[in-house]
Amino acid sequence: MLALEFVSTVRATRSGPVDALADVAGMTAWARENAGGLALGDGFTATEELRREVVELRQAVRALFARAVAPGPASAADAHRLPGFAGSLDLVNAAALAVPTASRLEWPDGGPPAARSVPAGGADESARIRAVLASSAIALLAGAERELLRACPAPRCVLYFVKEHARQEWCSTGCGNRARAARHYRQHKAR
Repeated sequence: MLALEFVSTVRATRSGPVDALADVAGMTAWARENAGGLALGDGFTATEELRREVVELRQAVRALFARAVAPGPASAADAHRLPGFAGSLDLVNAAALAVPTASRLEWPDGGPPAARSVPAGGADESARIRAVLASSAIALLAGAERELLRACPAPRCVLYFVKEHARQEWCSTGCGNRARAARHYRQHKAR
């Protein structure tokens, strides 16, 4: 899911949080890895302005995710420095509305027809990328998966995830192992 990939550009390592969008090279690499979902060509290269706008949008989406998981805790990565809810909501909606979309029928030889959303007007690349990312976040937050959205409670993890089954507590088995090891260590240290 593109919205989760987007907010997961802030990750945790042993040395602390890492931002995949910290510079133009990182933004370019991440966008190229997600080129299909962002409808980008092979030669895409980010600009500093695009990177700043995308990071601002990401922080707004993370603020909305933090609200969606409440009363549970938000991601520890940036809960203390997220923008306010109302401003975040306005920014995400404005980004999504900046590029209206239309359905286009595609019918490949030997395949079934399919509808695909495409930009309805001539929008610049930055607005189009932010519109796709904002729309993905809106779809997740307005859909049934919002109720399954969680912030991973494992030590040092900063990711959000969609709970896939009733017993899932962490974003990955690695985080589950770290959480169990930390709990075991605390229990044995207290003795």
